[in-house]
Amino acid sequence: MIEFVRRRPLLTAGLAFILLILLASAFPVVPETRQGVVVRFGKPVRIINAYDARTPIGGPGAGITWRIPFAEQIVWIDKRLLDVDMDRQPVLSTDQRRLEVDAFARYRIIDPQRMYIAAGTEQRLNDALRPILGSEVRNELGRVQFSALLSPERRGVMEDVRTALNRVAKQYGAEIVDVRIKKADLPEGTPLQSAFERMQTAREQEARSIRAEGAKEAQIIRATADAEAAKTYAASFGKDASFYDFYRAMQSYQTTFLGENGEKPSSPTAVILSPQNDYLREFTGPAR
Repeated sequence: MIEFVRRRPLLTAGLAFILLILLASAFPVVPETRQGVVVRFGKPVRIINAYDARTPIGGPGAGITWRIPFAEQIVWIDKRLLDVDMDRQPVLSTDQRRLEVDAFARYRIIDPQRMYIAAGTEQRLNDALRPILGSEVRNELGRVQFSALLSPERRGVMEDVRTALNRVAKQYGAEIVDVRIKKADLPEGTPLQSAFERMQTAREQEARSIRAEGAKEAQIIRATADAEAAKTYAASFGKDASFYDFYRAMQSYQTTFLGENGEKPSSPTAVILSPQNDYLREFTGPAR
């Protein structure tokens, strides 16, 4: 053997290299975040590091494994959560609001063998789930009003979408974990402007209604106050007529010379009256 190595060093190095490649391919390393489907001549025969909800990622199953070189190959499949984005598309709600919806779903492959048989690769699975996600989102959002997407009711709608999508995903060996809406906007252009004008008109009508109600209540309060004041004046006139005349005269003077708010105006008005005028009797006094 040693003599053979000395006579043919290049051949020996080549054989050693081939043997090293065979050993490396026969004992691959399984990543913690991946599970593998061992395929023998196109037929899946066993699963490596399969996903288990009771076992965290990085548990038993990862590390060095084995396979038959050339006869078997390993198809690697991610164990982590994967995303599928829905193409942005219009949705018509029950209140005839046309929305531009953008949603996504998170899923995990729990049966790699079924996934390999049904889809082959993760990309094909993603492509298969994307139109189904869009269809389910359109169906569910078409049953609710636009306001429901802005309220806690939105969570229930997304749960219905997740349940419906999960029934299809199980056929591919996947499990839908969550479905969320990224955006739900009115389309640009005329529909958006019309919606804005409707909202503006509704708010203006509400404001007019509030102002009318306030004016009505103000009139009621003012009428009640005037009635109470008239009742008080009548009672005071019956008790002391001279004081009532004095009080009313003071109010008249204040309104005439100072204005209704009791403040001296910036441009006062001159009033010329005779000192013996009856209107000024409170200034002359009863003794004069």
